[in-house]
Amino acid sequence: MHHAAITGSGVFTPEAVITNGALVTAFNAYADRWNATHADAIAAGEAEAMAHSSAEFILAASGIEQRYVMDKTGILDPEVMHPLLPARADDAPSLMAEMGLAASRAALAMAGVTAGEIDLVICAASNHERAYPAIAIEIQQLLGAGGFAFDMNVACSSATFGIQTATDMIRAGSIRRALVVNPEICSAHLEWRDRDCHFIFGDVATALVIERADLAQGPHFAIRSTRCATEFSNNIRNNNGFLRRTRPGHMEDRRDMQFMQNGRKVFKEVLPMVAAHIAGHMAAEGVASDDLARLWLHQANKTMNDYIGRKVLGRDPAPGEQPNILQDYANTSSAGSIIAFAKHSADLDPGALGLICSFGAGYSVGSVIVERRG
Repeated sequence: MHHAAITGSGVFTPEAVITNGALVTAFNAYADRWNATHADAIAAGEAEAMAHSSAEFILAASGIEQRYVMDKTGILDPEVMHPLLPARADDAPSLMAEMGLAASRAALAMAGVTAGEIDLVICAASNHERAYPAIAIEIQQLLGAGGFAFDMNVACSSATFGIQTATDMIRAGSIRRALVVNPEICSAHLEWRDRDCHFIFGDVATALVIERADLAQGPHFAIRSTRCATEFSNNIRNNNGFLRRTRPGHMEDRRDMQFMQNGRKVFKEVLPMVAAHIAGHMAAEGVASDDLARLWLHQANKTMNDYIGRKVLGRDPAPGEQPNILQDYANTSSAGSIIAFAKHSADLDPGALGLICSFGAGYSVGSVIVERRG
């Protein structure tokens, strides 16, 4: 059996930034337009007036201060309220592949590996641009990688499930090197007209090179152990899909065809599940809370991360122990924990242990225990 290691990481960050202030200005203008259009129904008690949002509300509810997106012109236009991403010709690179390509090249450069040395590409993300052909195969072709490729979707846990899949293949000897790529265009499935969630998501792409540890050319993170778990729940859901066209009325602008969640139930049910999952994983591997130098958690909500950090460590995390990046990136689904890892891991000393964890719709949770080497 071979051992696997993370030898390179890469992050592609879009140029467009939307601050909470800019987002609120657009949303409140939309709310005022909606209220004016439906004034008679509101006065008759047949409709409820749409309340304003505020930057203070967003920060208190999530810890988010801004987000990066592939397009902000449509999102900030009260007459549009969604990104404007023009269709591309079938023979042009897809947007997801283009984003993934940039992150992959950065990860390959860090690992000192050429694309031709890659045996597997996994595109693991929440929202795929198309059903087929696989985005992963397109990334493989654009990179000039070898081997094979496939897409995965385990919602916000896609990255850690992808890491386990690649690691298991390396352990079994079926591949030597893999790229796990997470291009997330979350802005396209978010309902920007919903006050309760219009601030949650941003866009980004991340990539990890995972290879046999004996092939690593420099400092790396040995993958000590991986663990994944799922439990079905409807509390985070998106009903969009190809069967939509078979159902009268479903091709219209419908709220349930975008991101939906029952936030209170998610908070109540997911947090104990994640804390128990991490505790069980650490116990099985003989890792005590004091052994962990770093926690790279899914970046959905600061309160959630603070809760998990306290449960895992048995105390409030010290500065730097549990880095948050959602204040800058917002929730980027599967990519969040990988952004945190990529930006807050190089400072660890050899022998230091860390844990990557992602969780979300499904419900799903994945954890990866790593050790700094070299």
